[in-house]
Amino acid sequence: MYEALSALFRPYARSDGPGVVVGIAQHGELFYRKAFGMASLEHARALTTATRLRIGSVSKHFTCLAALLLCEEGLLDADAGIGTYIPELSRAGGAPTLRQLMSHRGGQRCALDLALLTQGLAIPPRGATLAAQIRQRDENFHPGERMMYSNGGYHLLSLAIERASGMPFDAFLDARIFTPMGMHETASIDNDMAVVPGIASFHVPDGEGGYLRGIFPSREILGEGGIVSTVDDMLRWTAHMHGEKIVGTDATWAQMLEMPVFSSGQGSNYALGLKQTIYRGIQFTHHSGGVIGGTSHMLFSATHGLDVVLLSNGAVDTPIDLAHRIVDIVLATVLSGDGPPIPARASAHAARLGCYRSLESNAVYALEDHDGALALGGWLCAGKPLPLYPIEGSPTNDVAIEAGADGSFSVHWGMHNAPDDIDHLRIAHCGHAETFERVAEAPPMTAEIAAEMCGIYESHDANARAVIEHDPADHSTLILRMQGAAGGCDYRLTPIADHVFGMAPIAPLAFIDGIVTLSQDPSQPPTPSFRIDTQRSRGVTFTRAVGNWTRYPEPCL
Repeated sequence: MYEALSALFRPYARSDGPGVVVGIAQHGELFYRKAFGMASLEHARALTTATRLRIGSVSKHFTCLAALLLCEEGLLDADAGIGTYIPELSRAGGAPTLRQLMSHRGGQRCALDLALLTQGLAIPPRGATLAAQIRQRDENFHPGERMMYSNGGYHLLSLAIERASGMPFDAFLDARIFTPMGMHETASIDNDMAVVPGIASFHVPDGEGGYLRGIFPSREILGEGGIVSTVDDMLRWTAHMHGEKIVGTDATWAQMLEMPVFSSGQGSNYALGLKQTIYRGIQFTHHSGGVIGGTSHMLFSATHGLDVVLLSNGAVDTPIDLAHRIVDIVLATVLSGDGPPIPARASAHAARLGCYRSLESNAVYALEDHDGALALGGWLCAGKPLPLYPIEGSPTNDVAIEAGADGSFSVHWGMHNAPDDIDHLRIAHCGHAETFERVAEAPPMTAEIAAEMCGIYESHDANARAVIEHDPADHSTLILRMQGAAGGCDYRLTPIADHVFGMAPIAPLAFIDGIVTLSQDPSQPPTPSFRIDTQRSRGVTFTRAVGNWTRYPEPCL
């Protein structure tokens, strides 16, 4: 087993790239603990098992636990609207309960997603995240309807914890969780500009064989992803999660692992900052984390006493896949099947490949051949096609993704009574199905379309200005130049269907994909407005400005 694990991690043992720190324990016994690669290429410092790294969104369940500790004392109510504690929010913005925010069922747009959309990696001042949440007039969906990952929701939870406890968020975590647990190398650090001893540098590939420095675009990273830790501290914590409790009552931990149900009646696999899924016949509790230039994963099986922690500063793209390879090795004798699940083959569905547009929401997804596997892709998948797996027992060979950060997606062929219809399909998100129609060949970009679209637009909710203009390097292409309060970024527009365009980020500052849908009012040429849909922010409206003067962006605060 040791040799197999060493072979798995051998590619990360290098002196010219970032690396990964791994810790594996079973039944309380540590049996694999190693560091591979460099902590800092700039200073030629190697990673060690004592190096502190950001754990990103693995922080989220600590935030949930902190809120529930205050619920134990009657200072918070998990089933009260977040507006109870943050009255500055609008009525709609304050409606989601704390519990709904913890399970990403709040329905709010995410302030971080909007910031990345409008200003890329620019760093806004403190207070900008709350200000962005307060601005929102619309929502992605009604609270409880479905799931869509929201870092902004967790930022609001953090502020509620601060206000209820009378303590800064980092101090509360340290006093109530880290110190009692003996996690002395763990802390919540709210920005990457501070010089903190012992923390690895984070590395982003520059596309030319080198690396850029990874800096998270915020000065106020709280419960959404602010914790730094070591592999030893995190192994101590995972053992606590399925062992005798030092922090939190049994009732609190029961809530942490209770699975919510969407309004469709379908159950979620995301509890309070923790996922519970079945892999090869065994239930695991886990969560991944990602920052700019780093990833992490925490996984445990209470039944088999297995704890796995992975902390990386730029060497591991999908840490859950690496964690599963560890599971394949360590639990080989008890796992079901001959290996990891195999996606559906694209060749078996060749006639269905292509783009499809919803007849209800105008969302656009694509069925793609991704290295031979059938995948769900398109501009709402953040540039990462999602492998589709056969649904066991489906008489029509329907497929689904492995439920991810934005909930479950399943693809059902054809119409309800016509599964052989290759021009239609139904995509269900968290149990809510929409009918999609195949998109014909994309229309060409004509001079008339360009003239209709070009101009200056503005958005209250995004607090941004958008200019659509011809690409100076290619007059047949349109560029959308976005300007937020703290910075800007550019996107290339590609026709998908009539009045619908894919929005692809132009490096290095932009990396949010999306869909631009023009308003279709023939009585008001040129285009009076458009909406942007991204993976986690839907229906963000931009209206054509009068003349060259715009109200937005306003100052961040």
